[in-house]
Amino acid sequence: MATTISSLVTPPNLHRRCRIHASVSVSVSTPIRISTRIVSAPQARRRRLALRVTASSAVLEAAEQVATRKLYVGNIPRTVTNDELRDIFAAHGTIERAEVMYDKYTNRSRRFGFVTMSTAEEANAAIEALNGTEVGGRKIKVNVTESFLPNIDRSAPEPEPVFVDSQYKVYVGNLAKTVTTEVLKNFFSEKGQILSATVSHIPGTSKSKGYGFVTFSSEEEVEAAVATFNNVELEGQPIRVNRA
Repeated sequence: MATTISSLVTPPNLHRRCRIHASVSVSVSTPIRISTRIVSAPQARRRRLALRVTASSAVLEAAEQVATRKLYVGNIPRTVTNDELRDIFAAHGTIERAEVMYDKYTNRSRRFGFVTMSTAEEANAAIEALNGTEVGGRKIKVNVTESFLPNIDRSAPEPEPVFVDSQYKVYVGNLAKTVTTEVLKNFFSEKGQILSATVSHIPGTSKSKGYGFVTFSSEEEVEAAVATFNNVELEGQPIRVNRA
């Protein structure tokens, strides 16, 4: 019986060796793993952050450069194609891109487009030569685009230009969802001088409420705007214009 019991007891020396080996295994391996995480992870994060900042700066810089030579061309006949728009500007420099904007539902021309010249100097020359000239019986409007939006996340609304209010103001209703403040301003500017324009948005979003406002400097201009633009088609649907 004594022999059986003693055979089940771990010899003291063996038990001591096992404890020592377990202690060494923990004390050696654990600091190495912890040390690796503390030193390398922040450095990797800093490198990734630096790369993202550099890439974002490059996108914004390119957008600013393009904005100085990208032209808005308004009040063009509906029959003008991309190639014809390019030909109109070809005599004033090298054309990188010419594009007429079309309604995505009706596929009809929206009566405006964009032309990108190769340099800002050529863009300015084209404005001086072509702004106010007639194409197909219509006086076209040519100017540098007021803002150029880079291809970035647009889940948040873009900042709107400051709206200049006035007692001489019209309400513009039944706007298509595609009509922006810039489109509304350019549309009314084709027929005369305006102070400001704005499209109302759902708070916290870039979604249009379907209406906006345009301000003028005199009562006569308000009367002319109502007479000229009420029930005129914009972005594929007739708009309502009356005094605000």
